[in-house]
Amino acid sequence: MELKWTPLLFCGLFLFSSGATDCKIGYKHTINGCTDENECEVTPNICGSHSKCINTNGSYHCNCNEGFQTTASTPNFTATDGQCVDINECTQKTRCADHLVCVNHIGNYTCECPSGYRRLGGPSECEDIDECADVADRCGSHAICNNTQGSYSCICHRGYSNYGNNQSKCIEMNCEQFKPENETHHTPEKLRSLLSLLMNSCESLNDPDGDRRLGEVLLENLFTSADELLSEGNLVDSETLSQFLGAMENSMRLIGPQLKEPVTRLETHNTHAEVAVRRGEAPPTGSFILSTDSTHFNTSWETAAGKSYPGFAFAALVSYKDLNTSRDSFNKISQISQEEGNIIYQLNSRVVTAIISNPETKHLSDPVTLVFKHVQERAETKGMKYSCVYWNEAQGAWSGRGCVRAWSNSTHTVCSCSHLSSFAVLMALYPIKDTFALVLITRVGLVLSLICLLLCILTFRFCRSIQGTRNSIHLHLSLCLFIADLVFLCGISSTYNKGVCTFVAGLLHFFFLAAFCWMLLEGVQLYRMVVLVFQTTLKHLYMYAVGYGAPLTIVIISTIAYPQGYGTDRHCWLSLEGNFIWSFFAPVCIIIIINSFFFIITVWKLAEKFSSLNPDLSKLRMIRGFTVTAVAQLCVLGGMWVFGCFLFQEEGTQVMLYLFTILSSLQGVLMFVLHCLLSKTVREEYCKLSGIVCIQKERYSEFSTNQSSNTQHPLRSDQSTRESKI
Repeated sequence: MELKWTPLLFCGLFLFSSGATDCKIGYKHTINGCTDENECEVTPNICGSHSKCINTNGSYHCNCNEGFQTTASTPNFTATDGQCVDINECTQKTRCADHLVCVNHIGNYTCECPSGYRRLGGPSECEDIDECADVADRCGSHAICNNTQGSYSCICHRGYSNYGNNQSKCIEMNCEQFKPENETHHTPEKLRSLLSLLMNSCESLNDPDGDRRLGEVLLENLFTSADELLSEGNLVDSETLSQFLGAMENSMRLIGPQLKEPVTRLETHNTHAEVAVRRGEAPPTGSFILSTDSTHFNTSWETAAGKSYPGFAFAALVSYKDLNTSRDSFNKISQISQEEGNIIYQLNSRVVTAIISNPETKHLSDPVTLVFKHVQERAETKGMKYSCVYWNEAQGAWSGRGCVRAWSNSTHTVCSCSHLSSFAVLMALYPIKDTFALVLITRVGLVLSLICLLLCILTFRFCRSIQGTRNSIHLHLSLCLFIADLVFLCGISSTYNKGVCTFVAGLLHFFFLAAFCWMLLEGVQLYRMVVLVFQTTLKHLYMYAVGYGAPLTIVIISTIAYPQGYGTDRHCWLSLEGNFIWSFFAPVCIIIIINSFFFIITVWKLAEKFSSLNPDLSKLRMIRGFTVTAVAQLCVLGGMWVFGCFLFQEEGTQVMLYLFTILSSLQGVLMFVLHCLLSKTVREEYCKLSGIVCIQKERYSEFSTNQSSNTQHPLRSDQSTRESKI
């Protein structure tokens, strides 16, 4: 029997299950057929938050709870969480009485008493809170607490002020700090006017009935006066600078709490400032950063507020764009660091003043961080180190005490300081002592050069057989080099006297430029000899105009444009500041380029003449000899200053230094060898003068002439120049 009924049972189940597929969406199959499925029970949170699910035949819909509204296009919707949002009843219509404040809540709202009031009994009855009685000593011991309807105010005693913040504690005012420190000291009129303005403002804060100016107006007046002081360059000594920086710091303490905006920025031609202010019953917390165009100041509000929080806290950063401290401030540092040698200090950042409302800033528990942008991008070397310093008003000099350099690169320096004042970044230039070998090479080489140049001058002046245009050029070239080497040997280290050092630098500038100008004339002369062939004489007036007039003009213009560029702290030479060194290197480069062009043309023309059937080989060989000596002279004397670019810089390598020293100290020897010893005519004159018979070997030389060629085709040269006889 079971075997017969089992197939029938499976067939029935199959029919039952297959019939479920005939039910529509929202219905389910039961033994009674297709019945509605309650989606609200199957998925309890199907409508999301702040709504209720309502089941319908074959479907469902959602309605928002009271106090919420749907963001869907229809009131009844079928969706997931996020369709119902809170209704702000306080913005739709007046829900509360006039003396109550509507406060919105999620899905509801309440009517509450305004600030400074509390509920008396009934839901709509409020009474004033007496803040003065509610909190003991709310205004401190230097003020009277005055209760008002819904608020209160602190009326400061005379001599105290809360800087216009009527609900802050009162602080003692010291208006005497704005008086000049020393009446006998000559204080600039602009600084006196600034101090007078600040004293009046301070006294008005002392007097409750005084005429008070807005903090923004005072800040603008302060920076206008400071800008005029910096522009006129009145801060010429350490005492005046200390007075100015002290006044700026005290001024910001006076003005900062009076500013209304949370952040105030002000920039003038020579100043840039940013001030941040926070107010409230509870002290502010968290870190913050103030920035100017060249510096970042990073600290925390806990540090700015301090332990005695009066109800407000502020911080300010002031940057001075054109503030160069006097040399005395650096000399005092040098005296303190005498054990390290004669160190030269230079500012490489803008001077900034960092101020906070906390009066206890001499020993901060949490150091502040200052990030300086370098004025001159320069990486540290063995001869240069960066240091973080502050202005010590007592000493009138920069000091590094309490400031540590965190790190530096070529563009920025990060300083960590445990106190606040006016700060900057100094470059310490350590003296690089020349080695004994370098000094010996320089002195011995220059002495040899002076002897050789003197022989050249005597030879070119009194040797009649070589007189001519080219000889005159060599004479003045030797004379310029002789004077330049003599001045270099005697005065290059005369840095102890500024006037003497400036004069030495000017002489070196003139005579070295004059030497290159005479080399230019030599290139022009060779060009005329080859290309023009005839009329190879240059007028002496033109030669003097180029040889001495051009360098004199350059020196005069340079002196007028940048007089302080002559003489440095290390050498009596041209300063590297402001690219002043290019007043020498630019003309030298131009002369080398022009002469190189002339020599290329000369060699090219000579090659053409040698390749042709020109019988007058003696003159060509003579010109070729002139060209070889001129090119050799230009390569050595011109190339010498390529290495000289590195001589007066701390980054110069020892190899470049030695190459320049050797070439520059032996340039007189080179002139004597090229133009005297290698000249057959000059050697013959030396032999006659000494009474020694010179034995001449018959051999080919580019400095001799071809006798056979001269016999067949005698050289007819201009007797006035006698160039062919050199």
